[in-house]
Amino acid sequence: MPNPYTSRFHSSESRESPRRLPAWLDCHRKPVSMILRLYATLIFCWDVLIILVQFFLTLLQSFFHLVRPAKAKSLTGEVAAVVGSGRGVGYDLAIQLAELGVKVACIDVKTTDNDLLVKKIQSTGGVACAYECDVTKQADINRTVAAIESNLGTISMLFHSCNVPSARSLVTEPPPIEVTLNVGVVSHFLLLEAILPKMKKVSHGHIVFLTSVAGVSGLKHQMPLAVSQFAVQGLYESTLEELRIEKRQHTIHTTLVHIYPFIITDHCLNDIRLRISSAFGRIKSDEAARRIIAGVRRNELEISIPKYLLFVSHLLRLLPRRASLLLRELIDTGLDL
Repeated sequence: MPNPYTSRFHSSESRESPRRLPAWLDCHRKPVSMILRLYATLIFCWDVLIILVQFFLTLLQSFFHLVRPAKAKSLTGEVAAVVGSGRGVGYDLAIQLAELGVKVACIDVKTTDNDLLVKKIQSTGGVACAYECDVTKQADINRTVAAIESNLGTISMLFHSCNVPSARSLVTEPPPIEVTLNVGVVSHFLLLEAILPKMKKVSHGHIVFLTSVAGVSGLKHQMPLAVSQFAVQGLYESTLEELRIEKRQHTIHTTLVHIYPFIITDHCLNDIRLRISSAFGRIKSDEAARRIIAGVRRNELEISIPKYLLFVSHLLRLLPRRASLLLRELIDTGLDL
């Protein structure tokens, strides 16, 4: 039978408070704590002051660049991988990059247009190679990246343009959901996994993410396409944050491109007539490529085509959701076939 007195003794001992410090040491605890707290507060205030100064300097620099754009950097000697170069904006990106002295790796799943593109670049004295690659397969990407490094050198620029929708994509039957998401989202992850670590190793690179108006307001009957465009913006933000945490944002640059109008190409047949409101419209692929490269050469974080719509887009996000829906009703787009 347990002894009640023993049990009571042990229970009272277990509830006993931890041993206190000696009186001569405990009396100094409060001043030391106050000093440490004051030191931490001063450090915090200093950090806030530095951030505010840098914030206002950045604003002033941005306003200054609105009047006088920053000096464009030279791209001579860079090695650019242009994904989706067989047609559309990727086609003209490859041509214009080669004109600036860039060694261009033209990557596309279809070889016919890609081979013609490379021949066109080489005929004008540019350096380019064609690579057939399914960017939804890791093995294909690894093989292609190894071939590019062997022929041209380490990839220092990446343009992913094979998921930018064309005008035709609005009226043709959309591909299966898995295909749309694999091409528009998964391929980005696979390419970054193969290319970004090597950029970090040499502390040099530029990654360009291309999205369309579908990533801002969606498209009717094109939900998978719109979702993939939204996902690219999230991937851009995550990549930028990763580079910021690793203190690499000044050596490995990133640019998010919003293409608001629909890309119209001269070298592809366009048997579709668009009825677009005055807020949107058409833009030829060579002009879109020219504006993209201009922004990339100035290391701009985010650009849009047309330029003013980026500001309008950010401004509309401050409005209540119902108000933004009413504005979409006002500037809704349509099609004339």
